[in-house]
Parts: sequence; C-alpha cells; structure tokens
Amino acid sequence: MAHIIVTGGAGFLGRHLCERLLADGHEVLCIDNFLTGSRENVRHLHGEPGFELIEHDICEPLDVEVDEIFNLACPASPPHYQRDPIHTTRTSVLGTLNMLELARRHGAKVVQASTSEVYGDPVQHPQRESYRGNVNPIGPRACYDEGKRCAESLCFDYNRVHDLDTRVARIFNTYGPGMHPDDGRVVSNFIMQALQNKPLTIYGDGSQTRSFCYVSDMISGFLALRNAPDGFTGPVNLGNPDEFTVLELAEMVLELTGSRSPIEYHPLPEDDPAQRRPDITLAREKLHWAPEVKLREGLEKTIIYFENILKSRK
Repeated sequence: MAHIIVTGGAGFLGRHLCERLLADGHEVLCIDNFLTGSRENVRHLHGEPGFELIEHDICEPLDVEVDEIFNLACPASPPHYQRDPIHTTRTSVLGTLNMLELARRHGAKVVQASTSEVYGDPVQHPQRESYRGNVNPIGPRACYDEGKRCAESLCFDYNRVHDLDTRVARIFNTYGPGMHPDDGRVVSNFIMQALQNKPLTIYGDGSQTRSFCYVSDMISGFLALRNAPDGFTGPVNLGNPDEFTVLELAEMVLELTGSRSPIEYHPLPEDDPAQRRPDITLAREKLHWAPEVKLREGLEKTIIYFENILKSRK
C-alpha cells in the first residue's frame, strides 16, 4: 500500500486513476482546484477506505506525507486551457515545480502527465519520443504546449540534479465515460451534438488525423509506467496508434448514434495539428503495454455514458 497523490484527481483522467489506485489497495489523496474538475466526478469515492479529497491549487506549495505523485493537474482541452492561458502556464510550470519539491522532500516518485502537444504540428509521422517537435512558442496553444515542455524539462532536471525518480508520459487523445459534456474536445463534441441532432462541427476540411485512446487503456499505461523498473524515466508515448481523420470519426459517431445531424465545416484554428499518431514502440518494449480497446467499441461505451447524462437533464 502506498500513499499516493493524484493532482487533477477530480478531472476526467484523474477520476479513473483514483478509482484504479483505490481498487489496488492504495491510499489516495485527490487534489483539485475545481477549475475544470468537479466534486461530482469523485462523489462516488467519498467514504471509500483510503480516499481523501482536498481543494488546492498546486500553483501554491503543499506539504503532506506522500510516497508517489501522479501530476495530472492542468486543463487539457483548447477551450479550457485558452480561457485562462496564464494560469495554464503557471499550473504546468509552478505546479509541477511544487510537486517536484514535495517529492524531493519526501523521497517520492513522480509520474508526470505530459502530452502529445509537445510535438506541436509535427513534421515527423508517426511521432517518436526522440522527435523534438514543431511548436509555435507564441501562438494561442503555447500556454499548454510550452508549459508542458517546461514541465518535462523540470522533471528531467530534478532527476539529474536530485536523483529524483521521475517518469514522463506523453498522452495522446483520450476519451471515454467521465468526460465533461462541454469538454470541448472532438469526441465529446461530436457525441453530444449527434445525440441532440445538432450539426457536427468540423474545423477545417476534416482531413486532419487523430489517434484516440480509450480511458481504461490510458490508465493501464500510467500504471505500467509507474511500475516500470527503476531508471526508466521516459518520456514515453501513451496512446492508440490507430489513426483516423476527423471526418471518419464524425461519420462513425453518426452511424453509432443513428443521428440525423448534418456536418458543418468551420475555419481551422491557428496551429491546429494536421497529423497526430503515436509511435508506441518504446511503450511496448519497456512497459509491455499497448492499447486493447478499438475506437468503435470505445465510442459505443462513451455514447451510452452521454445518453445517460442527457436523460438526467430532462
């Protein structure tokens, strides 16, 4: 049994990670400032042995007993992280620094949630961990992209300077039950629009590609990284290498929901990546991990989740 902090624990991924760690018998301290996370996400965990929730912004220092830290705190969808870009950068940089200092004081392990956004609009395809990226440092996405790049740098500096056990996961698009209906990412947007027979909004011509990883696979990847042999720091790509165009995703959602929604095309946002697909060779070799849930299966489960949300609103 370990004393584990999950920052951003009341968010989409954080909720699922807290559930899994508790099921494995650990004590979990869920930390969230509820900027994008919700108390409702973890309400079902209240009363579970070993679970505690505190409201705290990791931009401010914290000192509690801890064996391991999963640092997931940061808005992850463009509408959310662009709403307050300065706080987004502060969370990635100051928040990560505070968690690394906490870990240093207690000799704790840190698993840092980074992102495929560190690759920017990539010219290498698929993206390998050795690729240094193509990021616009002054664009509207930079608060997230560059903030996460700096967070990675801090993790590796603490590993080199303080011999701290840090491990970095580069997360690719993740979806599944527990997503906020107004999350702003393409899967939740399409499903909610389709279920309400509203137009599905595609930005650009829909030819841009993404790779979608179901949430249970992503959580298994986190834990595989956590349990990897000492000395493996990453960074390591965690994502599903199956690649789809945004238009293919829209058509699949329409088919699975039976929706009558039309498709509307809008201008492509600045710095929106044209291609995104992880090379997961390293994860296969070092973590013995690969995703198992295919997109169609995962979408079916996610659609049921959003259908229940809409029913509860009536």
